[in-house]
Amino acid sequence: MSRYQNQNTEMRESSALRWGKTTGGFTLLELLVVMVIIGLLAGYVAPKYFSQVGKSEVKVAQAQIDSLEKALDQYRLDTGHYPTPEQGLAALTIRPSSEPKWQGPYLKKTSPPDPWGRAYVYRYPGEHGEYDLFSYGKDGQPGGTGEAADITNW
Repeated sequence: MSRYQNQNTEMRESSALRWGKTTGGFTLLELLVVMVIIGLLAGYVAPKYFSQVGKSEVKVAQAQIDSLEKALDQYRLDTGHYPTPEQGLAALTIRPSSEPKWQGPYLKKTSPPDPWGRAYVYRYPGEHGEYDLFSYGKDGQPGGTGEAADITNW
C-alpha cells in the first residue's frame, strides 16, 4: 500500500471514531416536534382558508345574479317585458314560441346553478322590484345569516 493510500485510510478511520458511526434518519423526538408544528400551523390556517371559501361562494352567487339581471334587462328591451314565471330563466337561452321580438340567446349557456348546486329563484312580478332573483344560500332555506343568508338582487 502506498503511503498516500495509508494516510487516507487512517483519516477516514479516525474521523469515523471521532464522530461515531452515523446512521441516517431522524429521532422519534424530532419527528414528534415536526408533527406538532405542522398540526399547529394547520389549526391556525385551515379555519381562515375555509372561511374564505365560503365568502367566495357568496361572491360568485352575487356575480351570477348580476349577470342574470343584465340578461333579463336585455330580454325586456327586446320583447317589452320580462319572461313569465312559466318561461322562467330558460327564456334567456331558448326562444319562447310566443315571443316574436326575441333576439337572444341572452346567455352563452343555460342559466347556471348557484354555487351550492341549486337553481336560482325567479319571480315575476317581484315583491321587491319588477322581478325578484335570488338564491337561498348555502342552507337552501329562506332567511339565514352569514353563508346561509339569501343572496338577492334587491
